[in-house]
Amino acid sequence: MATESTSDYKSASSVYDFTVKDGQGEDISLEKYRGKVLLVVNIASKCGLTKGNYAELTELSQKYADKDFKILSFPCNQFGSQMPEKDGEEMVCHLRDAKADVGDVFARVNVNGDDAAPLYKYLKHKQGGSLGNFIKWNFTKFLVDKNGVPVARYSPTTNPLDIVKDIDKLL
Repeated sequence: MATESTSDYKSASSVYDFTVKDGQGEDISLEKYRGKVLLVVNIASKCGLTKGNYAELTELSQKYADKDFKILSFPCNQFGSQMPEKDGEEMVCHLRDAKADVGDVFARVNVNGDDAAPLYKYLKHKQGGSLGNFIKWNFTKFLVDKNGVPVARYSPTTNPLDIVKDIDKLL
């Protein structure tokens, strides 16, 4: 099983091998999402892509509320400091004020570099993009099947609603 160390992500067999922090700093095993299709996305509040992504992620959350689907949102301040909100109450208030239901929201993470979250190292390892094992910007999306395996990666400019057909195939 993968741990929080930076070298173990390559040995993980699925996202279920990872434990992440919630907005209050508590450990959350991704095992709790076993059997669900997941959309993992790095979010930001001050990005030019924020308004459209928040709206469409909210629409996806509502559309699939009674299905085996969940959005896992990871705030990231790594791109132009576009996610200045702190974890916890400040993040909750921001999302409430933005009327954004972006699924389960976790603690802020880095998605690139040596200190990238192990989950993101795993996702990039399994689904490299046009920049290789590098996240280009906010709102990069990874689709994960019910077995916890990343099956697709979408660029920041891919609208969440454009992923519906791929989600439906996995449900």
